[in-house]
Amino acid sequence: MENKNQNQINIEVSEEVAQGIYSNLAVITHSSSEFILDFIRMLPGVPKAQVKSRIILTPDNAKRLLMALKDNIAKFEANIGKIQIPEGAVLPMNFGGQQAQA
Repeated sequence: MENKNQNQINIEVSEEVAQGIYSNLAVITHSSSEFILDFIRMLPGVPKAQVKSRIILTPDNAKRLLMALKDNIAKFEANIGKIQIPEGAVLPMNFGGQQAQA
């Protein structure tokens, strides 16, 4: 009989980490050996945004993350509905306020 617990990992989350960090912008950069994901919180009326969390991944783990996100988004949309992204939206820069005009 095969041991089914052999591939299980015991993961613990501290109270502080369990609270999470809110981010409404992510910046992704990469080198030949790593992907860097910077999670940023931008606030309306504040011209400066801070990186709240930085995650560094190997290329193969970055691809695993991409596949896991695709899978989870598909499951979310199957249960809750399609996630709508406004056409042409790239960054949440105006927070619903007036847009700059030339």
